[in-house]
Order: sequence, then structure tokens, then C-alpha cells
Amino acid sequence: MISRRRWLLALAAPAALFVGLAFVAPLLNLGRLSFQDSLPGGALLETYSTASYRELLGDAFYLELTGNSILLSIQASLLALVVSYPIALFLYRTTSRWRSLLLVAAVSPFFVSGVVRVFGWLVILGDNGFINSALLSLGLIAKPLSLIFNWTGVVIGLAEGLAPFVILALISGFGRLDRNIEDAAATLGANKLQAFLRVTLPLSLPGVLLGLIIGMVISMSAYISPRVLGGGRVFVLATEIYGQTFELNNWPLAAALSIYMLVMLVLLTLAYRRLAERLE
Repeated sequence: MISRRRWLLALAAPAALFVGLAFVAPLLNLGRLSFQDSLPGGALLETYSTASYRELLGDAFYLELTGNSILLSIQASLLALVVSYPIALFLYRTTSRWRSLLLVAAVSPFFVSGVVRVFGWLVILGDNGFINSALLSLGLIAKPLSLIFNWTGVVIGLAEGLAPFVILALISGFGRLDRNIEDAAATLGANKLQAFLRVTLPLSLPGVLLGLIIGMVISMSAYISPRVLGGGRVFVLATEIYGQTFELNNWPLAAALSIYMLVMLVLLTLAYRRLAERLE
């Protein structure tokens, strides 16, 4: 028994070492940095101070950034879910020989740099982009819609980046679906919409919840989309962390903001676990 336990510990040691070096050690260093002070030029003082946390918790600006981050993550995740749900349901149920190829196409944004995708949206959503040009040519609008350098553009760009994650989460959650139950509902007189709302959707709620949580976690920590598609007009926690780090050289405050966001994401994950347990 002892030799087996030692053998298991020896097998787990490399993974534990990797996690410690790649995640735990940087996180501890980040926490240590958040309790330091910095001079206006960015030089760090080797002193213990809670000034960064006092500024974070005492300034209403950071409360506004928190609200913006939460609202943006919710809107982007919901949009990604609405777009991804029918795609994921089709991919889960189709028996086509092209299913694997279609699945790869659905998650193809994984293979493209996030920066490239964001600049692609600048072209698509711009005043002379595909969407405005199509709407103008059809006579549906009199002047180009403002779709970039604002909140709308950020939500669209984030939702597109979240879609592959949400699709995979939904497909994993569709394991509880049973066509026999849907057929039974149809036998009892339910039409397709009723069967979907009363059978398919409730059974897929774990996957829906997982997709929403993954989307919120990713979008709350996203920087490129708010920075580029927002045009410097959309302010969230991620953009503020970047600004405090590379523009103002206030590393302790940036570290405190990072810890603050990490705590929020941990609480969000714990809330998901509680909700998931209730849905089982």
C-alpha cells in the first residue's frame, strides 16, 4: 500500500511542480506586489502597505469599472449563447458524414489570433464595412450605423470570440438530451416549440449554464476587444489594469486590481457550482 502511494505521488509530482511554478508562484508574487508602494516614476518600495486596496475600495471609479465589466460579460455571453445554441444543437444531433468538418468549422476561431479577429471586425463593422454597405444598398438605413469604437462593437467582438467555447460547453451539456422524451412529448400533443421549451431546453440547462459561466470568465478578463473595438471609450477592469501597468507604472495598484478580479471570478465559479448542483 505504501509503495503504491509513493508511486502515485511520484507520478503526480511533475504536474504539481508545473502548477506550482506556472500558476501558484506568479500568483503569490502578484499578491506580494499588491501590498507594496510605488514612486511616481514606477520604482517599487520594499514596504508593506494597503494603499492600493484602500484606493481600489474607496474610489467610485473602480466600482463603475466593476459594473461595466460585469455588464459587458453578461451581454457578450448571452449574445454568444443565442448564436451558439442552435449551432451546437445541430452539431450534436446531426448524423451527417460532414459532422466532424462542421465541428471544426464551428470552432475555427480558435485557429485565428484574437488580434486578427478584432481587426477583422473593424473592417466588417466600420462605416464602409460589409454590414453598413449592405444596409445602405438595401435602403434600410440613411447613414452608416455606429458599430465600432463603442460598447456595441465590443459586445459583438467578444461574443464572436466566445462562441467556440460556448458551443463546446453546450455540446458537452447536451448529454442529458433524450430523443425518446421529445418523441413522447410529441405523442402527447406538444408541438415542436412546446417540446423544445418544456423538454429540450430544461434538459440542456447545465450546458447553458456552463457556457454562460465560461463566457463571463473569459470576457471579464478580455483586453483586446475592449481596447481596440472600444476605441478607448469603453473602460473595464482589464483595460484599467493595462493602463496602470504600462502607462502609469503603478504596479501595486495593477496587482491589486488583478487580485480583485481574480476573487470575483472565483466567486462566480463557486456560484456556478451551487447552481449546477441544483440542476442535477
